[in-house]
Formats: sequence, structure tokens, C-alpha cells
Amino acid sequence: MSKVIIVEGKTDKQRLLQLLVEPVEIACTYGTLGLDKLEQLILEFSDDEVCVLLDADYAGDKARKLFKHEFPNVRHLYTHRMYREVATTPLNVLAQILESAHFAVKIPKDEDMY
Repeated sequence: MSKVIIVEGKTDKQRLLQLLVEPVEIACTYGTLGLDKLEQLILEFSDDEVCVLLDADYAGDKARKLFKHEFPNVRHLYTHRMYREVATTPLNVLAQILESAHFAVKIPKDEDMY
């Protein structure tokens, strides 16, 4: 069983790759998530440990509801509403979110430590 994190976009994926120190597949929804795309993700990752980390905005909330309804076995990770987007969440905050979900991460230096 592999670990998978589903995010909305390429920038979100790049942020997570800066932190993860274990093999984790990061899949992108690339914007609006419809049933077809969700079914594809379910088929592709049905045997994996899947987490969803979406933006704290209307689109992210809407996609999260769809995940909860259609793919109830995924684990939901949340960025703080004050940052709105995964891509704009400071690295040290993302590291804490991932670490609390039992992902191995490296501690970021300087950039986001304030």
C-alpha cells in the first residue's frame, strides 16, 4: 500500500515535495473536480492510503464534500483558513500538518519560520 496525497494544483505539489522525505505520490486535481475525475482517482488509488489536502476556499470546500461523499475512506488534511491556499501556507505550517498525519518531513529552514 502506497501513500498518496491529492492536492489541487502543481504549485501545491511542489510545496509538498519540498518537505516530504519519504516516497509519497502526489496527485493533482487541476482545478474543478467533477465525478469523472474523482472516479478516475478512486480507481487509481483505491488500494492506497489516501489523504486529501485542499485549499481552504469555496472550490476546496466543494471538492472536499465530493470526496467525503464519493470516496469516504480518504483522510482529510486541512490548511488554516488564514492562508487560504496550500501553495501560500508557510512551509513550517505545512510540515506540522504533514507530520501530524504521520508523514516523514524535513524541517524547513528560515523561509517560513516567522
